[in-house]
Amino acid sequence: MIEIEMLKKVDMSGCTFIEGFPGAGLVGPMTISYMISKLGMEYVGYLKGTAFPPLVSIHGDTPLPPCRLYYSKKYKIVALFAESNVVSENAIYDISEKLHGFVKSGKMSQIISLSGVPTENPNNQDVFAIASKKEIVDKLDSLGLKSIGEGVAAGIGALMLMYASLDDIDDINVLVPVNPQVIDPRYAELAIKSINRVLKLSIDTDELEKEAGIVEERIKNILKRSKETKDSVGSKEAGPSMYA
Repeated sequence: MIEIEMLKKVDMSGCTFIEGFPGAGLVGPMTISYMISKLGMEYVGYLKGTAFPPLVSIHGDTPLPPCRLYYSKKYKIVALFAESNVVSENAIYDISEKLHGFVKSGKMSQIISLSGVPTENPNNQDVFAIASKKEIVDKLDSLGLKSIGEGVAAGIGALMLMYASLDDIDDINVLVPVNPQVIDPRYAELAIKSINRVLKLSIDTDELEKEAGIVEERIKNILKRSKETKDSVGSKEAGPSMYA
């Protein structure tokens, strides 16, 4: 069971919804955390429920839900910053459906999901993309994002992509090549540069390395505590979102 709690009412119509749960390379959390900081986004809500381990994030001596919603009226963005993964594969379905409904009810214009894709050549500068519509794929190609063509997608972003395709909603999965054994701020830099092109933004990445390192340590600690918590109650841990 998953619920979305809003702390204040905001106008999300026409906004882009951006999500990226912890996975290979921590691409999503590093990217979204940096965007929240640089765009001055406001904390407006959170996700709660048994889909998440019983953990609380502490920032500046303040307890916060590990999965939070941020909003920018100026840039028309709603972002989901997740410091914790989900507890099971079944929870992935629940979260995907809930977020898809949230996007529809908020009358948001499009979805962008961020993930790392394990590769034998993580130094590859190419960023890949999958989209819910052929015309979006063509546009992304013109912006320098490479289409996948054939393959298999898995995880929250992949399920949201499927729901978006069925409901005729614009949805883009941005896939950054990563070494799954390494966390590198360069991965987030590639994702941010792609988002800049798609949304016509100009987010500067000069301070990314410093801030991404802070996010990396925080999330790695939360994921470690999450695993310890689940192990202590005999739960099975779901793997990260993967694309191939």
